[in-house]
Amino acid sequence: MLLALPSASLVFQSIVLGVLLGGLYALLAAGLTLYFGVMRVVMIAHSAFLILAAYLAWYAHRETGVDPLLTLLVTVPLFFVAGVAMQRLLLTRLRPATLTMMSVLLTFSVALVIEGLLGYAFSGTQRRIRLGYSSASLEFFGARIAVVKFIAFGLAAAALLGLYLLMKHSRFGQGLRATIQHRDAARLLGIDTDRIAGYGFGLGLATAAVGGTALSLDTTIYPSLHWHWIGPLMAIIVVGGLGSVPGAAIAAMTLGLMQSLLQLELSTTWAQTVFYVALFATLAVRPQGFFGGRLAQRF
Repeated sequence: MLLALPSASLVFQSIVLGVLLGGLYALLAAGLTLYFGVMRVVMIAHSAFLILAAYLAWYAHRETGVDPLLTLLVTVPLFFVAGVAMQRLLLTRLRPATLTMMSVLLTFSVALVIEGLLGYAFSGTQRRIRLGYSSASLEFFGARIAVVKFIAFGLAAAALLGLYLLMKHSRFGQGLRATIQHRDAARLLGIDTDRIAGYGFGLGLATAAVGGTALSLDTTIYPSLHWHWIGPLMAIIVVGGLGSVPGAAIAAMTLGLMQSLLQLELSTTWAQTVFYVALFATLAVRPQGFFGGRLAQRF
C-alpha cells in the first residue's frame, strides 16, 4: 500500500513551522555554545532556566495581566546577574583539569534544584498562558500559522541579531571572541578572561530568559519539561561545532526544518529522533562538528 503524499500547502506549512522552530533552537543553542566557548562548561541547567523564565512569564501574566514580552525587562537582567554569580561563585571553584566533567554534575544538580523549586511552588500541573492573540493565525498559500509562532521567532531573531552585533562590533565582543578562540592567548594579550567568562556566562543565561519567554507564548509548561530540551540542544551544539555560535545557529535551523518535515509522516516523538541520529552521525563521522572551523572565526 502506497503512502499518501502530503499536499503542497501542508509541505509549505511544515517548512515555515520548521524555520520558526529553528529560530528558537538557534537562540537556545547559542547560549549553550557561549558557556562551552568561554569556560569549556557543559551547562545541563540551561534548559531548566529556560522553563524557569517561562514560569516567571506565566506567573506575571496570571497575577498582573501583563504581556509576557514585558517581563523580559526584568528577567533578562535578572538572568544575566544570576549567570555571572553562578560562574564566579560555583564554577570557578572547580579545578581546571576536571572542569568539563565536573560542570556536568554541578549544573545537573542546579537543574534538579530548579525543577524541585518549581514543583514545590506551582505543583506538577501543566500551565499555559492565554493571551488575546493566542488563537490568532495568518493564512497564506493555503497554510495557516499561529501568530504567536511568528512573535516567538521574531523575539529569537532580535536576540540573535543583538548577540551578533555585540560580539562583532563591541570591545567586550572582541574580548569574548578572543577568549572563545584561544583563552590563553587572549590572557597574554591583556584580556581579563575571568571577567569576560563571567559576563559571557551571564549573556548565555540571558538567552534562556528570552527563549523561555518565547516558549511560554505557545507551549504548555510543567517543571520537568526541561528534560525534553536537553537532548536536542546538546545535539545542535555538537553538530554545529562546540564553541561555534554561527555553527550552532545553522545546525539549529537545519535540524528544526528536518524535524518539522518528518512530522508529516511520523509522530512528534519519532520526528524528534532526527536530533539523536544527527548527533550519532556527527560523532561517528566528524566529531568536531559540521559547521565549526573557519565559520567560527568569522563571528
